[in-house]
Amino acid sequence: MRFLRLATLFCLLGSLASFTLRGDRPAYRLFTSTGQPADYDQMLAELTQADVVLFGEQHNDALAHWLELQVAKDLLKLKKPSQLVIGMEMFERDVQPLVAQYAAGTLADTAFERQARPWPNYGTDYRPLLQFARENHLPVIGTNAPRPFARVVAQRSLTALDKLPGADRALLAPLPLKVDYDLPGYKNMAAMFGGSSQAHGGGAQNIIQAQALKDATMAHFIETSRQPGQTLLHFNGSYHSDHHDGIVAWLRQSAPKLRVKTISVVTQEQLQTLEKEQVNVADYVVVVPADAAKTY
Repeated sequence: MRFLRLATLFCLLGSLASFTLRGDRPAYRLFTSTGQPADYDQMLAELTQADVVLFGEQHNDALAHWLELQVAKDLLKLKKPSQLVIGMEMFERDVQPLVAQYAAGTLADTAFERQARPWPNYGTDYRPLLQFARENHLPVIGTNAPRPFARVVAQRSLTALDKLPGADRALLAPLPLKVDYDLPGYKNMAAMFGGSSQAHGGGAQNIIQAQALKDATMAHFIETSRQPGQTLLHFNGSYHSDHHDGIVAWLRQSAPKLRVKTISVVTQEQLQTLEKEQVNVADYVVVVPADAAKTY
């Protein structure tokens, strides 16, 4: 009888152990560009050696925003405050004085949120990053082209910017821009219109040019906002940096010696392996569950 009880107990413990293994539910998994499981600490060690880190997010992904803050915090543990700069697509160049004042602690929350045109999900997704920068005296750089300029390019092409006054030109990448329509990201945008950008003329070309204006402007202010020895950690939509395209391509043109690392957040139904279409999307790929919480 005693033996029977022990055997039953061992069977029960074995069942519980196997249940625990099957019930493991990681919030995310990290992979290298080739799809190999990656070590978070090793990734951080590489990021500290980079001049620029582009963290490509899905804008409504709650897990991505949490991880962005963790990467910023952990980089600061490995670098001096003077060696880390935060850059953000979410703020446009004309509100940079407000961003700088807020990061320095000289502008109140209410005034900043009223004047700086923060995105609708600012409070949940980006305010924690600004608070972190503010508490640790880190500079924050808004890098994006002001929306009115991107809008007019989408409507009328880059030629609409030819006669901009100097004060407006200072908010953008140096003009005129020479857009490489053969970049994979821009070719993909053209494909959405059913063909090549050149074949579709105004519509497709103009939208690609508006995207290029944003990419080039972000690249320009990333390059000009960091000093030697600093790492600029930049947060942007993944489409702006996936496949080492977009911002990365413009950085290669203007500053080919910069050491750039990319991270991309993708969603999958399963987290065990990196799916084929996500291979080489970035130097490090963060896979989060498809049913993870969204902030909007």
